[in-house]
Amino acid sequence: MSDSETAPPVTPEGADALPEEARKIASGYAFTGPALDLGALLWDGRCHPGAPVRIPLPMLNRHGLVAGATGTGKTKTLQLIAEQLSAQGVPVFLADIKGDLSGIARPGQDGDRVRKRSGEVGQEWAPAAFPAEFFALGGLGHGIPVRATVTSFGPVLLSKVLRLNQTQEQSLGLIFHYADTKGLELVDLKDLRAVVAFLTSDEGRAELKDIGGLSKATAGVILRSLTAFEAQGMADFFGEPEFDTAGFLRTAEDGRGVVSVLELAAVQDRPQLFSTFLMWLLADLFHDLPEIGDADRPRLVFFFDEAHLLFDDASRAFLESITQTVRLIRSKGVGVFFVTQTPKDVPADVLGQLGNRVQHALRAFTPDDQKALKATVQTFPRSAYDLEELLTGLGTGEAVVTVLSENGAPTPVAATRLRAPESLMGPVGTDELDRAVRASSLHGRYAQAVDRESAFERLSARPAPAEAPVSAPAPARAPKAPKAPKEEPSLVEQVVGSGMFKSLARSVGTQIGREITRSLFGTARRRR
Repeated sequence: MSDSETAPPVTPEGADALPEEARKIASGYAFTGPALDLGALLWDGRCHPGAPVRIPLPMLNRHGLVAGATGTGKTKTLQLIAEQLSAQGVPVFLADIKGDLSGIARPGQDGDRVRKRSGEVGQEWAPAAFPAEFFALGGLGHGIPVRATVTSFGPVLLSKVLRLNQTQEQSLGLIFHYADTKGLELVDLKDLRAVVAFLTSDEGRAELKDIGGLSKATAGVILRSLTAFEAQGMADFFGEPEFDTAGFLRTAEDGRGVVSVLELAAVQDRPQLFSTFLMWLLADLFHDLPEIGDADRPRLVFFFDEAHLLFDDASRAFLESITQTVRLIRSKGVGVFFVTQTPKDVPADVLGQLGNRVQHALRAFTPDDQKALKATVQTFPRSAYDLEELLTGLGTGEAVVTVLSENGAPTPVAATRLRAPESLMGPVGTDELDRAVRASSLHGRYAQAVDRESAFERLSARPAPAEAPVSAPAPARAPKAPKAPKEEPSLVEQVVGSGMFKSLARSVGTQIGREITRSLFGTARRRR
């Protein structure tokens, strides 16, 4: 059982030995309900184990930010928080960019550094492993494959991945709208290419005429972007079986929350893809989960690593959807922590909704670094510390913390020496990862990709040729010179020549089409 489960109401030991300002800070973290233990208060260069710094468990769905320069301990902070959430029965989602977080499934290793840190912060450290599942986008890497259909991914997220401009994004939205209303399922990328080819053909061009139309130039850009996207090996991320994000909301037999680790080391060179895919997972959860209001614990805590990649070159519609998702998903019991280098990486509208902050050290080597430091200091409440000096002087595994108290008010800013994770602080071997993946109850459901009939097959279908009537043989003719072999029809020719082409073009929306509803980011989900 974790310290946070058994700890009595906190009254900082030795608080009388602290200066008045430090006593005020310590009293701001004396919560009476269940909480996560982050570490111990730092004041005037000394660590005070009798003054713990904590986060109330019910406030974890009020979102948060873990920030700091590379090498300052952000990953270990995620591991520390994930362990304690799991111990208290809360499922956790972690995006593992560098492959460092797989060790959460194995007990940690004792040693001088661990003993020193645990003694400094008053931690009763014991090695522990936590229930974990490992996933990989499209099966690229060591994990259960996570795929999405193009239909459910939606036009806004796909436009971000394809780097389309606003006009092209709007045109892609029209294409999705047409496919939805005609019941043309876009399962994979070839389905989308087939629909684009149809809508730019002579017969299909009139389909979107009344709602703005699709120019050949814009369609060409979309098709070229799709082709380049597939050439980079990214087609496998779209298809079926589509991952059901309810799989992230599980607990183990012993009641601990399952830690779902999305292994991204194999795709870390494709930031546009994985950051946008993370947003799809979050939007899908928002789409499916019912409202629960304020609960005594979160239903899930979702850590969004390398968050700055999500906001880079984002369209206005994309940013508005992120803001709305963060604002509304709290009432569905999901807490979101953005993980990045500085708070300025996160737009102000989103940053203003993040109630819990763990800020590791920042560097100030350049004028840009100095500006980022000053901007970071301005995002904190008034403090008894000189934050500019403190933030550049923090050691690895130390951070400046402010969270929401049990009544929702911000706690005083507290310099904190963080506790040591109890699981392995490093990756496990690939063989061990693969064994864990094969042993998962989810492996059989998602391991093998399926290519069923969808938009491409329906648009490309040709009616079987009618049998010719039997008649007397024709008189023999002189042989003709052999013809050159006929080229395979192009995608446009396949679609336009399809026997279903005209009937689909004139049909009203089918039942499948009517069942598609789009939510934030234009994502869609048919009920499972």
